[in-house]
Parts: sequence; C-alpha cells; structure tokens
Amino acid sequence: MDLREITEKEKNIYNKSVSHLMQSWAWGQFRKSLDTKLKRYGLFENNQLVTAFQITFHKIPLTKYFVGYLPKGPFPDKNLAKALTQIGKENNCAFIKIEPDVIAIRQLPEKQSETEIASSSGSAGAPRNDNTLISKKFKPSPKPLFTKFNYVLDLTKSEDEILQNMHQKFRYNIKVAKKHEVIIKEGTDDQLFADYIKLYFDTTKRQGYHGHNMSYHKSVWQSLKKENMVRVLVAYYEKIPLTAWMLINFKDTLYYPYGGSSELHRNVMSSNLLAWDAIRLGKKLGLKKFDLWGAADLSKGEKDSYFGFTKFKGGLGAELIEYIGTYDLILNWPIYILFNIVEKFMPLKLLLLRLINEV
Repeated sequence: MDLREITEKEKNIYNKSVSHLMQSWAWGQFRKSLDTKLKRYGLFENNQLVTAFQITFHKIPLTKYFVGYLPKGPFPDKNLAKALTQIGKENNCAFIKIEPDVIAIRQLPEKQSETEIASSSGSAGAPRNDNTLISKKFKPSPKPLFTKFNYVLDLTKSEDEILQNMHQKFRYNIKVAKKHEVIIKEGTDDQLFADYIKLYFDTTKRQGYHGHNMSYHKSVWQSLKKENMVRVLVAYYEKIPLTAWMLINFKDTLYYPYGGSSELHRNVMSSNLLAWDAIRLGKKLGLKKFDLWGAADLSKGEKDSYFGFTKFKGGLGAELIEYIGTYDLILNWPIYILFNIVEKFMPLKLLLLRLINEV
C-alpha cells in the first residue's frame, strides 16, 4: 500500500473512510484551532483510498521528541504499523499511542445476558475479533486515555422499544421530571452554551476531576457549529439550569462527550428527561446510534472512577461494548521508558492529557 498525506480536495472521501467523530475532518480542524500539530494520511491501493486517519503530534517537554496520538482510528494491522513507523520517524516521535475504534466484545442490554464477538467498526474493515492480526509492533499500553468500555444505543428502534429496554427506575424518573414540569431547551445560541459551560465547570470542581479548559470548549463549539454538527441541551426547573449536555453528530451517530449538572433540585430528575430528549433528537435527525462516549470497567465496581457516570448511562438500556484497547508503537525506547518514569512525579495520564491539550 502507498502512504501519503490527504489533501483538502479529498475531504469528502476522507470522511467516508473514517468511522468516528474524533477522526472526522471537522474534529481535525477544531484541533488545529488549538494550534495542535495535526496531519491526515491515507493508505492507497491502485490509487483507491483504503484506510484514512489523522494523527496529532505533541512535544515532550525538555526534549526534541514528540508523542503521536491516533484516537478512534483503524485496526492496528501490519499495514498501519508500517505506515505509523514511517510517520513517526518523519515527525521525530518517541512513540505513537493508538486507541482503535475496533470492538472486541459487545454485550446486549441488561435484559439479555448473551455476549457475542463483533466485527470491527474501524475504517480498516478488519475481520472479526482476531488478536493474531494485530501487528506485534504495537505493544499494549500501560496508560490508556480513552475508556476501554462504552455504551451505544440503537436509535433505529421505536421510541416504545427504547423506553421498554430502559431500566424501570429510569423510565419512572422521566415521568417524575415531566410531572415537575422540567423544560428542555435545545439549540446553538450563546445563552444555552453559557448555561452548559457553567454547569460543566461546576461539576468538574464538585467532583474533583480534570476536565477540558475553557478555550477547548469554546473552540470545539465554534468549529463544529460551522459544520452544523453540535448543539447543547439544557434542562431547566423554575428557570434554573440543572443539567446540560453537549451533543455532536457525525455520519449516522450522535455523540454525548461532555455534560454537567447542578446539585440543586435533584429530586426533579432533570438528567433523565434530558437523556430522553437527546434520544428523541437523535431519532429526529435520522441517526442510527447514540454513542455515550465511555463507561467504567464493571468488573472493578466502584473502584473505577467512571462508575458513577456508568450507572446512569446503563439505565438507558444501551449495549455495553468493549474495544480492543490502547497500544503504543515505540520508536525510541529510552525516551519511552523515561516518559513512563515521570508517572512517579505526575500521573502519566494527566501528563498525556496536558500534552494533547485535553485539559
């Protein structure tokens, strides 16, 4: 296969080839707006685009080396390994971290206990879950950035079917919110965004986790609004904003990457009604899937930092899926080892997040 950079003229075929929002052309433009170094590549066979992806490059402090980051990309086979090795050398990378958009296991909603092996959802079109096809050049990473688990809801089902698959308490709480006359507003105006951003930062402060900074949120909002890909939903009770979600659509999927809530009036169950309205919005837009962005490893229980979010998302009756995980392509072992040693002084995940402008 032939590797080369993708040009602006190839934007449409690029978007058709990738599978996830974070690999979309618009997301790449948003990352560039943060002055992040980003390049798009394609693997071609007989002049036909087979695999496409975009990768960001992040300077390692006090060195001349970079970390490459390829989130939600194609299957990590020998063709990708060869391409990333060339790209890494050309861009002076110590290592490249990949988190493929490739499903390992899909577990059906709570009412059904069976599990099944799922085919790849990545743009590489890889065969069914066969780890022997993963290039040995990719090493399982000690530090993922994305969760290995996620909930995805099927929006092709009728509203009645979706409601029926929800946890009984979740359905009940939707009725409670309606009884309290909680109002949901959806749109792209500045006031809705202001209410969303306040609730987002109130939540990160209250729960003590590291979220994205203000410039990040403003950039993603402004960049994707131009493409008609983003909106916010805000739930109000007696004109007080209680819950807000940012929703982004790409291809046939609605994504819920960011949100926030208030400690006020928790008894009115605004979050449940907001989630239901988000589902109805996705159906109205003609989308097929609702991607809830991440979930905890349920085997760890409350020890997993995402457990609280997961408990709420699980009530929607969505599929719990497991991806094949995070891998590192290591090009400079001494720097890679030194980079990991830094964890003794700063959690490595936080360092990586800072490098890629995620906080």
